[in-house]
Amino acid sequence: MNRSFFVTRRSLLAYAAAAPVVMTLGRARAAGDVYVRAGANFTPVSIAVTPFAGDDAKVSAVTTNDFAHSIFLTSINPTSFPEAVTNPDVRPNIDAWKTVNAQFVLTGRVAPSGDKLAAQFRLWDVATGAQVAGQQYTTDAANVRRVGHLIADAVFTRVTGEKGFFDSRVVFVDETGSKEKRRKRLAVMDMDGANVKYLTAGDTLVVTPRFSPSAQMVAYMSFKDNEPRVTLLDLETGQRQVVGDFHGETFAPHFSPDGQRVILSLSDGAASNLYTMDLKSRTTTRLTEGSSIDTSPSYSPDGQQIAFESDRGGTQQIYVMSAGGGDARRISFGDGRYSTPAWSPRGDLIAFTRQAAGQFGIGVMKPDGSGERVITEGYLNEGPTFAPNGLFVMFFRDPGGESGPKIYMADIFGHGEFPVPTPGYASDPSWGPLMS
Repeated sequence: MNRSFFVTRRSLLAYAAAAPVVMTLGRARAAGDVYVRAGANFTPVSIAVTPFAGDDAKVSAVTTNDFAHSIFLTSINPTSFPEAVTNPDVRPNIDAWKTVNAQFVLTGRVAPSGDKLAAQFRLWDVATGAQVAGQQYTTDAANVRRVGHLIADAVFTRVTGEKGFFDSRVVFVDETGSKEKRRKRLAVMDMDGANVKYLTAGDTLVVTPRFSPSAQMVAYMSFKDNEPRVTLLDLETGQRQVVGDFHGETFAPHFSPDGQRVILSLSDGAASNLYTMDLKSRTTTRLTEGSSIDTSPSYSPDGQQIAFESDRGGTQQIYVMSAGGGDARRISFGDGRYSTPAWSPRGDLIAFTRQAAGQFGIGVMKPDGSGERVITEGYLNEGPTFAPNGLFVMFFRDPGGESGPKIYMADIFGHGEFPVPTPGYASDPSWGPLMS
């Protein structure tokens, strides 16, 4: 289905009626065709992203960079292009593109008009000569990078059958200064590291930010006057509200899937237990009791279960229990200690940090503990967070010494790992949902 989008600064994305961008030439494949299956074994699909007419390389450059981090798609080097596409509405020379092994050709147009711009794209299947996808967008000119991400998402979905993940943001802790005097600020960025915006001034310690399901709110822990407070920040208005003052140290507030509650760990002497807080009534409910350290809770996407780490068995391991509390079952049984579980938005996997034999691995397992696999290993990898489509994770790695942590991205199958550029050191990423 081809749609037109109108993007405003307030709503970010809303639908508007417009003529669809469709021009099918030749025999198209079936509408449900998927060209590459996301999985452990696959061959990336090659796409030629031609310069968009009137674009000045901004939109097409964002889209090309997205594909470079998509694992399943790979962009053809422009120096090998067999033709210059001057009219994006006309089918490319299919036979010419076959000579460079292109499977798809992406053409488009960007038409700025004052503080607005209109953009459109067409995706051509080289095997059939047919246009297999096309959309057009109207937006504020300031949202030009978002258009590039939206195009990349549309192409990713058409080719793989999976949801895209490029039009999303990541909240994280920006770190500057020496190790002894590290200044930490809350910040948010596009998933590719661009458009960094600082959300706090750095005068108060902030840790463990987490996106809400709506991508509108962020929950984090602030330590004003050494008192831990769960704070909610509205990213659109900048308004903040403290929703909990606790006696003792608290960890990692996470939103429930409906956004109505947060779950967190609260220390009580040598122990810490899990609590939920209703954001409307501000009432708290205790979920675990005992002398163990229960922390890093994460809801399943249906809100029915919670994964968390606990040392109740003698070492840090991952457990799963009902969202209402009760008996918990251990699901991690490999060598070493397990921590920081994060439930995939798809519900099929739980990501984790595993420390064993001096290595810190980021891995995934099924909710019953089976199918464990480590994606990447190194020194002080920690804190995985899933992309909106559940096919990628971000985490941070701290090499130690005078250096500081940096954020990385990897696919869940272990095919590729990429650094996410940030202005300085960065930790505690939390990947938000798609903005659209």
